[in-house]
Amino acid sequence: MIIREWRGRAAASNGEAYPEHFRASVLPELLQVPGFLGAHLSRRQLDDRIEFLVLTRWQSVEAIRGFAGSDISKAVVEPAAAAALLDFDASVQHYEVIEEAHIRSQSKADKSEGTVRRLA
Repeated sequence: MIIREWRGRAAASNGEAYPEHFRASVLPELLQVPGFLGAHLSRRQLDDRIEFLVLTRWQSVEAIRGFAGSDISKAVVEPAAAAALLDFDASVQHYEVIEEAHIRSQSKADKSEGTVRRLA
């Protein structure tokens, strides 16, 4: 499994525009790509800006090529996404997942139902 990491930054006053674009346009497109396994959209406050972190999960580098094209290090940023942001990373980072853990129980007291998988 491969994690693809990308970041973009928006004005705090326009902090909902990118998440709305992500939900309405990016996710539906990703869900059509064979080998796409999931995504996380996170944010953090940076003074008067908000930084968004997008982590997508992929079965393989070949699956990423199906989304990004031959240069998988280049970010895929649609015009509507660019319009919602002040700036964004032009390139992405890729990480091979070597281990993952999941907690199945929502209770903080009972985490006995979790799983850990070594992937490499």
